[in-house]
Amino acid sequence: MGKRVHRAPYSLDTKGIQELPFEDIKAILRGADDLIGTGGHSMLVKVLRGSRMKKVLELELDQSPVYGHFRDLPEDDVLARVDWMIRHGYLAIEYDYRLPILVYTRKGWEIERETYAEELLEGFDERLREGPPYDMADLKDRERQLILLLLDKVEASRDRKYLPLLEAWKAIDYRKVRERIGEVMAGITADA
Repeated sequence: MGKRVHRAPYSLDTKGIQELPFEDIKAILRGADDLIGTGGHSMLVKVLRGSRMKKVLELELDQSPVYGHFRDLPEDDVLARVDWMIRHGYLAIEYDYRLPILVYTRKGWEIERETYAEELLEGFDERLREGPPYDMADLKDRERQLILLLLDKVEASRDRKYLPLLEAWKAIDYRKVRERIGEVMAGITADA
């Protein structure tokens, strides 16, 4: 008979919050991204409050685009917002052996995927400002639906300025992504 695992308990307290603004929902989901599958809701609170705690800095969680988003709120109020997100099905808690960790729910990932694709598209503009050569390796091995959504956004923009980035990306990614990149490029150049 195996040894019984004593799971670390957690509790959820929304402190009576009835609703969160969509911008707060997006910020919490974006903050959770670096912690999915590895960290819990208390670490997410530290990121959202802009903690200078050693562990936050070691893990470079201070690089999150929403680091300090709730800087002006007390820790308990931020925790209540994160707990609200869990209670309302945007995030979930699963156990990794004995520790509770955050995971996205389908509903939460759909919102985060949209936010992250927008962020990646803004990053395209930054790459263009920096100039060639364009290193697109960071896009390889990302979640496929996220990449396809990003490509849909590039295609919808119909902006020819993205063609050099698409060309560089097409040279390094997998066949299915290369095919979609080719379709996007063809759509953009057909508009000329």
